[in-house]
Amino acid sequence: MSSSFTTFTDEALIAFDTLTDRASNLIQPTLRLGVTGLSRAGKTVFITALVHNLLHGGRLPMFQAAHSGRLARAFLEPQPDDAVPRFQYEDHASRMLTDRIWPDSTRAISELRLVIEYESASGWNRFFSGGRLCLDIVDYPGEWLLDLPLLGQDYAAFSFNATTLARSTVRGDLAAPWLEKAKSIDPLKPADEGDARELARLFTDYLRACKKDERALSTLPPGRFLMPGDLDGSPALTFAPLPNLPETAAPKGSLMAMMERRFESYKSVVVKPFFREHVARLDRQIVLIDAMQAMNAGREAVIDLERALSDVLSCFRPGSSNLLTNLVSRRIDKVLIAATKADHLHHESHDRLEAIARRIVERASSNIGSSGADIEVLALAAVRATREATVKQDGEELPVIVGTPLEGERIGGELFDGNRKTAIFPGDLPRKPDSFFKAVDSSSQPNLPEINIVRFRPPLIEESDTGIKLSLPHIRLDRAMDYLLGDRLA
Repeated sequence: MSSSFTTFTDEALIAFDTLTDRASNLIQPTLRLGVTGLSRAGKTVFITALVHNLLHGGRLPMFQAAHSGRLARAFLEPQPDDAVPRFQYEDHASRMLTDRIWPDSTRAISELRLVIEYESASGWNRFFSGGRLCLDIVDYPGEWLLDLPLLGQDYAAFSFNATTLARSTVRGDLAAPWLEKAKSIDPLKPADEGDARELARLFTDYLRACKKDERALSTLPPGRFLMPGDLDGSPALTFAPLPNLPETAAPKGSLMAMMERRFESYKSVVVKPFFREHVARLDRQIVLIDAMQAMNAGREAVIDLERALSDVLSCFRPGSSNLLTNLVSRRIDKVLIAATKADHLHHESHDRLEAIARRIVERASSNIGSSGADIEVLALAAVRATREATVKQDGEELPVIVGTPLEGERIGGELFDGNRKTAIFPGDLPRKPDSFFKAVDSSSQPNLPEINIVRFRPPLIEESDTGIKLSLPHIRLDRAMDYLLGDRLA
């Protein structure tokens, strides 16, 4: 990507915002952390768990500022951006802690400010007043991030890329109704609102079907088609790719001209403001992925996850020229790719999950000509919903995980009511990730045991003697916090 995707006015506004933020940081040190994820990876859960553990002194042995006892206190303050909805931390925490229900998925952008007071790690600095860092957490859907590459495409390129992807093996049946309708319409015919609405509806249905668990596909732009908000029904969201476009310029008043104009409106009305007002102001970024769901869905889902991460990393390439650094000197200096739901596996497979996620990131980095050296990869569970145990089967001890499946979950032929605990053998990931990717690169299916993916309720949190609920349990959340925040609390 390059700065040619934005106008001089865009660049001036970004530069002004950066100068304003930097001036504010001289008085009030602030770190803006972007949190996004690809298809049900657990963004809301991650933010809620991070904040809850800092507010309530959670067990964070790998978070050096906490482990060394230098964190004085953490508390919430009103966020600086009044035009952005507040991340409703209290509601999400209550649902998990009291009702033991997972919070709803992210549908729009939101923000939360957490103030952290700490002592410096330097003995000299401790003679002065304690440190204070404002952590501004910006939560946004991963589908919106995957729209950024559209800034480098015209309508013809967008149509070609979208239809080529739609004709792939794993998407062909889902895309058939839209593609058949699109092929039946002459793009040079006079523009008709009915055609535009029908094509947009069929294209949106196709994107929704791709996102379901059975396919677990990640590359789904334009993202606002799945989360329209107040733009629902607007011309900026009433368009679709058209296959086999002529190479000639679109005649004035044609369907093709209408689609081109609306695609450009989508970029200017939706994508550019999102980039300028939010992404360009971030300092750090975490991208959550559900690698296990992709692996369970099959070879094509893994390839699609890799494709989506290639698009993500083309926007976040620390230390080299990219969309962010070309537009303004401020840049994202740390990116963490986190494979979530590690609590769905026995601890013996946690490092294997991380190794597979790292291999996906390496391949995605290679696709865009980046080494990925400044990108960290981690397997975690922001909230641990299971515990580990062993059961005897045929005279051998089998490692299992124990939790309370959500109401309606089935394991084998058994239907669960949301109250009864059970133990399951989750399956094993391969010891060497290369063996999995060699299979992915061939025409054969990966030789990988099926992973038993079961959705569990949040854990039952015990109360202290004073009636205060203890902090949310996790796996490696402290390592994520140390990577993203540690140097700013030194």
